[in-house]
This record gives sequence, C-alpha cells and structure tokens, in this order.
Amino acid sequence: MAYVIDKDTCVGCGACAGTCPVEAIAEADGVYAIDADACLGCGACADACPTGAISEE
Repeated sequence: MAYVIDKDTCVGCGACAGTCPVEAIAEADGVYAIDADACLGCGACADACPTGAISEE
C-alpha cells in the first residue's frame, strides 16, 4: 500500500524523505509529498515522521 502525507500536519522537516529506500518522497511548497506509484509501502517514512503526518492510503 502507498502512504500519504497530511499536508496540514506535515512540518516540512524532511525526516521521511531521508528514510525512503526508493526516493519516492520530495519537498513541494514547504511540505513533502509521496509519489504513490513509486512507493513500496514499506512504512519507513511513517515510522520516521515525528508528527504522525504519514498514513497508509
């Protein structure tokens, strides 16, 4: 399953992007977005997010 970032909860710290093994996360307008097509569904980004802004789609 792909993961999504809640843009209202994301603080733009980048912790998620640093943990993604396939670089499916990129910064956009001060917050981060996950490319659902590239996401492996491993959950590393959700585990790394300090605000809990990432969840399964």
